[in-house]
Amino acid sequence: MSSLVKNIVRFTLFIFLQVFILNEVPPLHRFIVPYVYFLYILWLPFNMNRVLLMVIAFIFGLTLDSFTGTLGLHAAPCVLIAFIRPFMLSILLPQETIEQSYSEPGSRSMGWAPYSLYVGLLTFIHHFYLVLIEWLQFGDFLYFLGKVLGTTAISLLMIFLAELLFLRKGKYRTNAA
Repeated sequence: MSSLVKNIVRFTLFIFLQVFILNEVPPLHRFIVPYVYFLYILWLPFNMNRVLLMVIAFIFGLTLDSFTGTLGLHAAPCVLIAFIRPFMLSILLPQETIEQSYSEPGSRSMGWAPYSLYVGLLTFIHHFYLVLIEWLQFGDFLYFLGKVLGTTAISLLMIFLAELLFLRKGKYRTNAA
């Protein structure tokens, strides 16, 4: 399956999963709301242009916002993690070896430790910004922090379970044309 078709299918599936399944789950606690839709942005190919990455993230977030009726609430954190993603990858990985070997981030291409740090930090940043925009104030800081940490924890649990259960084939790139 070509990379374009695979990413279009992922786009549709992540929107469907978040809107019709995860958003319909009653909150597990007043802190915990599961979000995994942004994983689409984290799984985009390594060699994607930064501007294109941010445009795709904006369209993805706006699509989710149009389904949930919260215009801009999810688009802004998606663009933020799309902006930070290339910096995170350059810090965590030796670019010349990873970009030549694998086409997209994953536990196979990056290894579990860098992949966990990559997903964990970007998940926390995404949820921190999302909750901050949702409230537009800090108010009770402990409640704010509890909501961010609880939502991040349940999202990371779901992301790592998905990574273990639905092992994506790491498409290994060769020098052959």
